Amino acid sequence: MTGIKAFIFDLDGVLVDTAEYHYLGWKRLADEEGLPFGRLENEALRGISRRESLLLILKDRLLPEDKIQEMMERKNRYYLEFIRAVSPADMLPGARELLLEIRAAGMQAAVGSASKNAAQVVQQLGIASLLDAISDGFSVTNPKPAPDLFLHAAARLGLPPAACVVVEDAAAGIQAARAGGFRSLGLGPPERVGAADLVFPSLAGVRLEQILKKLD
Repeated sequence: MTGIKAFIFDLDGVLVDTAEYHYLGWKRLADEEGLPFGRLENEALRGISRRESLLLILKDRLLPEDKIQEMMERKNRYYLEFIRAVSPADMLPGARELLLEIRAAGMQAAVGSASKNAAQVVQQLGIASLLDAISDGFSVTNPKPAPDLFLHAAARLGLPPAACVVVEDAAAGIQAARAGGFRSLGLGPPERVGAADLVFPSLAGVRLEQILKKLD
């Protein structure tokens, strides 16, 4: 056996596609501030914190801390407006099925997401009963690619990193998983998540037994 006892899932792009809502929030903010920002620039924001995202959008533009805080809060307000419509129907293909298989197998599951709205999104998706812990943007100081978020989730589950598989769609997340001593399952193109121990295009049609066998 693999010794795997739990899975730690990123949220955006793994369990639910809220990436579009993040993009719309940043786009609205950037337009208001006269900052160049489009879908190409948005790709660089995948998996990183709100602050790091804003600093990338600002590029070399230096702003006082109170302005940075105001802009982060404004973007979050826009995002929260957009995600009010999120429902169980927004779960990505295969995600709920895998969570149900994990629960049926007596294993644990957690969310490890940089989002500070992770708990709200989990509630709206109706999957709180399938999760044993949520580690989010409030849980740790250092964002991905630091491993802190996943280490926090593993500690909440009472397990060592080696007993957990991190499921991620971002290069920064795979980097964080490897740095923390976790096994990793990457979702997406190999050029983005190829450093993971196992790569699938998405969770659609992916079974728990298949993952465990390949990681054994």
